[in-house]
Amino acid sequence: MNSRFLLNRQDGKVMGVAAGLADWSGIDVLLVRLGLVAALLLTGPVVILFYLLTGWLAADR
Repeated sequence: MNSRFLLNRQDGKVMGVAAGLADWSGIDVLLVRLGLVAALLLTGPVVILFYLLTGWLAADR
């Protein structure tokens, strides 16, 4: 587990947020993406807002 969250645009699909979360937490990126989809189904547009804000505000790798 890294001490600082960084976007991973190389391994990312859209903005690198899920790949960055996977690198930061040590969890497989597929599980992170599935978790984001599940959160989207549960909360709706709230997850999209947080995803976009994270993609814009977090530092690149």
